Amino acid sequence: MDGMTNKKNVFIIGATNRPDIIDPAILRPGRLDQLIYIPLPDLASRAAILTANLRKSPIARDVDLPYLSRITEGFSGADLTEICQRACKLAIREAIEAEIRVERQRQSQPDTAMDEDYDPVPEIRKDHFEEAMRFARRSVSDNDIRKYEMFAQTLQQSRGFGNFRFPTGSQSGGGSQGSGQEGRDQGNLYREEGEDDLYQ
Repeated sequence: MDGMTNKKNVFIIGATNRPDIIDPAILRPGRLDQLIYIPLPDLASRAAILTANLRKSPIARDVDLPYLSRITEGFSGADLTEICQRACKLAIREAIEAEIRVERQRQSQPDTAMDEDYDPVPEIRKDHFEEAMRFARRSVSDNDIRKYEMFAQTLQQSRGFGNFRFPTGSQSGGGSQGSGQEGRDQGNLYREEGEDDLYQ
C-alpha cells in the first residue's frame, strides 16, 4: 500500500467480525484507516433480507414474512439466510418423497389415474418455516454486540480533534499579505513533477 505511484481508482474494502484483533499497523493513516461499524439489521432490513432470499421461491400465501421479520430481532443476515434455506430444504425433501410415492404408485397400478393434487414444485408453507425456526439461532450474542459498540466508540474517540478551528486572521501571525501566492506555493509543495493529482 506504500510506494505506489498511481493511487487512482484503488479501493480496498474488507469485512470482519473480529476488529479487536486487527494489527494496529494496518489501521494507520494512509492504510486501512476508515472503519465503518455496521450493526445488525433492523426490522426493515430483516424484511428485505428475507424477501431477497425467497424472491425465486414459491411461498404459500399464508406465510407471514413481516411477522417472521419482527420475531427475529438480533439475527444477522446469515442467520436469516439459514432459516430460509432450511425451510426450502424441507419443502424439497417433501417434494422428493411425494415424487417417489407417485412413481411407485404408477409402477404398481399403471391404470390408476394420477393424483390431481400432486405438484412437482410445491410451495414453502408455514409448517416448513415453523420447523426451520426450531433450529434457528443467533450467531451474534448481546455480549458481542456490546464489544463491537465499545470498540467503535473507543476508535472514534481516539481520532481527530473534535473542537479544531483555524485562528482568525489577526491571530494567525502571518497576516493576509501575499496569502494568494503563498497558498499556491504551499499547495504545490509536495506535488512532484509529473505526478497525478489524487483528487482530480
